[in-house]
Amino acid sequence: MAASFDLGSITNALSDLDQNGVKWVGKASKWGTVAEAQELIDAIAACPDMRFLNLEGNTLGVEAAKGIAKALEKHPELQRALWKDLFTGRMKEEIPIALKALGQGMITAGAKLTVLDCSDNALGPNGMVGLVDLLKSSTCHTLQELKLNNCGLGIEGGTMLAKALLEGHAGSMRVGKPLALKVFIAGRNRLENAGAKALSEMFATVGTLEQIEMPQNGIYYPGITALSEAFKENVNLRIINLNDNTIGPRGAAALSEALPALQQLREINFGDCLLKTRGATLIGEAIHESHLELEVLDFGFNEIGPDGGFALVNATANKDRLRSIVLNGNAFGDECCEQLGELMNEYGRIDAFVTLDEDNGGENEDAEEEEDEEDDDEEDEETEDEETEDETAEGYDEDQRQQRASDGEEDTEEVLLVRMKEHMMALAANNNDTSTVSVDLDATLPNTVDSFCRVHYPPETMFLGLPDADKVAAFREYLSTVPKPDYLVHVAFTILKCSELAERNPEALSVAVALYQDAFKFAQANRRLKSLRNFLLIQLGLLKCEDHTFKPSYNVQSCRYALRAALQQMVAPEDENLIFSTFLDGAR
Repeated sequence: MAASFDLGSITNALSDLDQNGVKWVGKASKWGTVAEAQELIDAIAACPDMRFLNLEGNTLGVEAAKGIAKALEKHPELQRALWKDLFTGRMKEEIPIALKALGQGMITAGAKLTVLDCSDNALGPNGMVGLVDLLKSSTCHTLQELKLNNCGLGIEGGTMLAKALLEGHAGSMRVGKPLALKVFIAGRNRLENAGAKALSEMFATVGTLEQIEMPQNGIYYPGITALSEAFKENVNLRIINLNDNTIGPRGAAALSEALPALQQLREINFGDCLLKTRGATLIGEAIHESHLELEVLDFGFNEIGPDGGFALVNATANKDRLRSIVLNGNAFGDECCEQLGELMNEYGRIDAFVTLDEDNGGENEDAEEEEDEEDDDEEDEETEDEETEDETAEGYDEDQRQQRASDGEEDTEEVLLVRMKEHMMALAANNNDTSTVSVDLDATLPNTVDSFCRVHYPPETMFLGLPDADKVAAFREYLSTVPKPDYLVHVAFTILKCSELAERNPEALSVAVALYQDAFKFAQANRRLKSLRNFLLIQLGLLKCEDHTFKPSYNVQSCRYALRAALQQMVAPEDENLIFSTFLDGAR
């Protein structure tokens, strides 16, 4: 029986084209199931030559993504995947599964992407997991533009991104068609120094970038220095945007050393970067005699004094293509502002000179502050390195809490995490109590399953000493006595304790796998699958906890080993198996 479809909707989706493709933009469609996405799927199927797929401003769930992915398998001609703002209101564990499905559809089709835009999605490092396979595949060997603006990738997500692109580049080199990425946009991602360094390695390796935009990423001097070195290897750079990072004078010094290699530059945006007078002077001197193609310069809100202002304005004398120079929000004073305007007029650049209506008056940094700037930078960097990294995009946590509340599922995940934190605090208190004689609590307890489960970190000797011949049955019997409201908490921790021993002890692995089966069965019957899933992903270091002080305390490697063994035996429901497998694959 042929699938039903709405011809009008399909026609609308195909009609608004800038080239052959499907455009379904800003309709706020909620695609949760295949049925809900059927009109889009039919439009994709009806497009004979789909060069682009624009889904911006809708919301996509896992099942719908699988249906769309199936349709994508028939379109090897697809070149531009435009997926901005596509996951509003979706849970963070859904996003990587949906992205991986879409990516696999394009990989299966043998598509050769030139543009991938996933901006304005709350990906975080967890969502980045879903893009890794695609970015490493031959489908992205032809990628020219990658846009991941405002995705909350964090350090971990940025590092994963850099690694995936490096692997993709290596694969493209092996087939003789090197990745030639030209545009990279990743603003508002909290990449910080570590993320910037990881991406710098990728930029330097690829060497074909023409546009790099990384504003608002909390990058300080060390990250700026790494980027500067990478810029030298990309001599065709036309646009550099580092707005609202902390370049400072030392970062400006590193950039000024890179600028001579970048004679194709059209735009430089170092606005709101605390360049100060010294940094501005260094940049002005670096572009003074060359860089004749420059069209746009932004050095606004940098606490620049008169000397720095004159250095930048004097550098425009030979820039015949200049369309705009922003120096607003600095510390020139009225007299200097007037003189800068006169110079721009003398150079014939007055039309490019943005009015200095927000100047902060006279020079606001005395000589001593100028001399101490490097020390201030170092202190800022140390403070920045000590801050806890927030890996999720702005507003994402609140969306997730609202979604969780609307699901009607009691938040057992929170109970589990609170219980774990109580465990850790109690253990720390015991370890730090020097007023009492140290006692080996493990040795004082009878060697039973009950005592094993009561110890925070039971050693392998304790497990080996259990008298029970059938340890799986013994653990199940003990856990069966736990009251139902507490059962999932107890079984989850027992799984972790056995999993920590699983790599070197087959019996412990067998117990962990059996308890995984019981946990999933109980969670499914009591609508607790999401809570169990999130708890386990967090404990295994695969998902970021909203409590950023929390760190996994059990052996992550061994626990992941046990989980893989359980998934191979299909102890989890099919959808849960897919989710866990995706996160585990992304962590390899």
